Amino acid sequence: MINKTQIEEKLVQVIYPGFKKNIMDFDFVKEISISADKISLELDIPSSAPTIEQKLRIEIQKRLSFLGNYEIEVNIKKPKLPRETSSHGKNVLPTVHNFVMVSSGKGGVGKSTTTVNIAIALAQQGKRVGLLDADIYGPNIPRMMGIEDQQPIFLGKTIKPIMAHDIKVMSIGSLVERGASLIWKGAMVTQAIEQLLEDIEWGDLDVLLFDMPPGTGDAQLALAQSLPVTAGICVTTPQKVALDDTVRSMDMFTQLHIPIAGIVENMSGFICPETGKEYNIFGKGTTQPLADAYSTEILGEIPIEPAIREGGDNGLPITVLAPECETSKRYQEISKKLWQSILKVNEEGGVSNDKIQPSVF
Repeated sequence: MINKTQIEEKLVQVIYPGFKKNIMDFDFVKEISISADKISLELDIPSSAPTIEQKLRIEIQKRLSFLGNYEIEVNIKKPKLPRETSSHGKNVLPTVHNFVMVSSGKGGVGKSTTTVNIAIALAQQGKRVGLLDADIYGPNIPRMMGIEDQQPIFLGKTIKPIMAHDIKVMSIGSLVERGASLIWKGAMVTQAIEQLLEDIEWGDLDVLLFDMPPGTGDAQLALAQSLPVTAGICVTTPQKVALDDTVRSMDMFTQLHIPIAGIVENMSGFICPETGKEYNIFGKGTTQPLADAYSTEILGEIPIEPAIREGGDNGLPITVLAPECETSKRYQEISKKLWQSILKVNEEGGVSNDKIQPSVF
């Protein structure tokens, strides 16, 4: 029967790809086990590249085959392969741990309402949350968050965001005259997004949510190129015309290498305020085939409820106005699923993997 020394003599001949030293000199071989008909090796290498692992397996098998008719088992531990991100490594906000882009294929589906309530639910669950209203042409966040009459504080060349419901908030609507129309070309939109990112004193945040303009235009591209977006959420309604546009948003996330956390089906059923009974007046559950097509999930189905509109108009989102109602509970569940998706992205090689704080969940 062979011994450990004989195996080590063969492994000395296995050169680590791209270097002149062998795997024994590098101390990559952590354990060698021998039985009557089997040789088992445990390796720990610094590269996540599949080609490196493949070359090592082939060379180890080749060298150890000279020792006789043994089954050779090679277990290789290596770093997880970093995912390709939307920004290709660029990050203008290194103190923010995760970025979530909330998008929709068309307007009027409740994207801003969804973003606001998810942000508040995350804050209620103990996260440090920021909210950037990146909807340049229709900034509704100030009204929804009850900060219409508040102005941000300018600190020299930077701006301090406005605090509302334990969330740091900034909107282009807080920087221009109320009701002013922004007739901007693509380059101006891109510059505005970049300035909103870089000039705001966000500080340490667990997550920064972006309420994006409808569609797949310059704002989305500018944001994706400036930050390694952790995950994207699509907001839609059950109608087919909305779903047709949602496909474009899903495809945009895919092309920009943004993991899709899931879909929120808004206006999904109607809860009667008098009886509490739910009616599917606009349909319900029609987004499941779309989620299946993009290997994601339905984060939640938000019904039509008068309190949602009332809260948004009065600066008290439903998660604040009526935290125990059915809709608020659904937003809480959506936020929990979103956070689990964020953790999964980070575990699989996300850019903020080393920044997740143990206290945030």
